[in-house]
Amino acid sequence: MRYQELSYWLSSVTEPLTPRPGLPGDTDADVVIVGAGYTGLWTAYYLAAADPTLRIVVLEKEIAGYGASGRNGGWCSALFPTSLPALARRHGRDRALAMQRAMHSTVREVGRVVAAEGIDCDWTAGGTVVLARTDVQLGRARAAVAEAREHGLDDADLVLLDAAEAAARCHADGVRGGTYTPHCAAVHPAKLVRGLAAAVERRGVRVFERTPVTALRPGAAVTPAGVVRAPVVVRATEGFTPALPGQRRAVAPVYSLMVATEPLPAATWAEIGLAERETFSDYRHVIIYGQRTADGRLAFGGRGAPYHYGSRVRPDFDREPRVFAALRRVLGELFPVLGPDVPVTHTWGGPLGVARDWAASVGLDRSTGLGWAGGYVGDGVGTSNLAGRTLADLIRGEQTDLTALPWVNHRSPRWEPEPLRWLAVNAGLKVMFSADEAERRTNRPSRRAKAFSHLLGH
Repeated sequence: MRYQELSYWLSSVTEPLTPRPGLPGDTDADVVIVGAGYTGLWTAYYLAAADPTLRIVVLEKEIAGYGASGRNGGWCSALFPTSLPALARRHGRDRALAMQRAMHSTVREVGRVVAAEGIDCDWTAGGTVVLARTDVQLGRARAAVAEAREHGLDDADLVLLDAAEAAARCHADGVRGGTYTPHCAAVHPAKLVRGLAAAVERRGVRVFERTPVTALRPGAAVTPAGVVRAPVVVRATEGFTPALPGQRRAVAPVYSLMVATEPLPAATWAEIGLAERETFSDYRHVIIYGQRTADGRLAFGGRGAPYHYGSRVRPDFDREPRVFAALRRVLGELFPVLGPDVPVTHTWGGPLGVARDWAASVGLDRSTGLGWAGGYVGDGVGTSNLAGRTLADLIRGEQTDLTALPWVNHRSPRWEPEPLRWLAVNAGLKVMFSADEAERRTNRPSRRAKAFSHLLGH
């Protein structure tokens, strides 16, 4: 497999993507972690930092960063898939605010580790601007700020922008306002995950690549090459989780796709903005996201690819020409300077994990020694760091502010069996597309989108 072809990010790392040696046979460890993406590697990093005597093994089916960690939009953000109001309804205002504040500090923590470990991943803490390009979207921007105030956040966390202020940051066509938060950094995700893998190895963690795990059970991770025996077994497989025995309905793997332009000249960037490398989105229902890369490209992605029956994940699902064409069209609508004559040089995609209740979780079952984290719904670059720190505390038996957060030991319900799962996920996608179209046509908020959000508990 040519790993460089999986994404623009993996194509532009400076190191060769040669797989590390696989597991040589049966071995013993104190902790075995399945998955060498952000979640698994952050968990290993903080465990090794806290207790250098721990024997930690990480098993990876392909290479570190093969999954979402090497293909995402490069937002290290404080976004959490469960909204602040929903968290407050379930757990109370104080615990909800603690969860959000933990996410804010997570962005700073990732930046600290990047600097401390010398990981060259194009880290720029430019924040996020979310644009409002219609009256309906402007209403959602105002509501977002009002909700933030109601739940204890202030202008230092999220601020409403007027048309001129929003355009000064991101000069998309038809901007009427928006919001800005400083709690996000643009990052080269593949450089981050590859640098993190090297950092954990420097701390004595053993990382075995090209080593698929065929079963997890209390006390062991089973592979074709041998069994790793350990009292703690951590599942950190996110969108690839359904391939594990007994996990078919744990999360739904939903695909997100991206495109990247060629490096753009300074005159073009003067028309687009993003001078501080702000990440950007807008207030439509079907998620879009973008960033200005360190080498001057515009990397842009969004939802739209179908969920595949039976939670299947296959390499050919990473590429959906219809979705790539739609992303290219939206990019031109946002920024007319990026007309059809501006080449898109890279297209890619991959699966992310969605829990049935749209709630990310992290936990450890002390009776079995089985730990897990995931269900990030695309917000995993930052959230995985919080998961890794939390798992390190849970595994070491520490009671901390992190282990008291409301997502700890949350158990999401299982997804429905097929064909109900396929019908539900793809119907939801169609609802949100139709909601955006209805709002564009009528200039009124979509009732169907509101109803669907209520079904998700948002």
